[in-house]
Amino acid sequence: MSSDLWSFALAVYARPGVEDACLRLQSAGSNVCLMLCGLWLEQRDATCDEVRTRQLQELTIPWDKEVVQPLRAMRMQWKNLADTDPVLKGMREQIKGLELEAERALLSRLEGVAQGWKRNSKESSDWLELLAGPAANLNRDALQVLRVAATGA
Repeated sequence: MSSDLWSFALAVYARPGVEDACLRLQSAGSNVCLMLCGLWLEQRDATCDEVRTRQLQELTIPWDKEVVQPLRAMRMQWKNLADTDPVLKGMREQIKGLELEAERALLSRLEGVAQGWKRNSKESSDWLELLAGPAANLNRDALQVLRVAATGA
């Protein structure tokens, strides 16, 4: 298992079925970086509680809304035009790179908050369920794909 969150996230995301599972969860309202952080915390056997969950969400939500989502929206908006315009295609790739850097920065911040978290009670370490929010009920199979992929990362 990778010790840092970024390496762990890359290893998990590269496994079969994970990209599709993440995109399904994302389209249902979950944040992929938060899901990957949740998997990382489960692998580290860190206790999951409401205070810690709220800390992660309070860090993620504004960064996602103000930085990641606008970059993603622009990249998606240019998708069809970029197929016929090589200059725009290059610019779209640059935006994709910025979007990835924004996600990397978020994962780094999440790791910074959670780095020292250990198991501190007999409470659950089921981060994925809590962090997926309402999307968890609609995408149980996607959550399972992520859990299986994380065991091999």
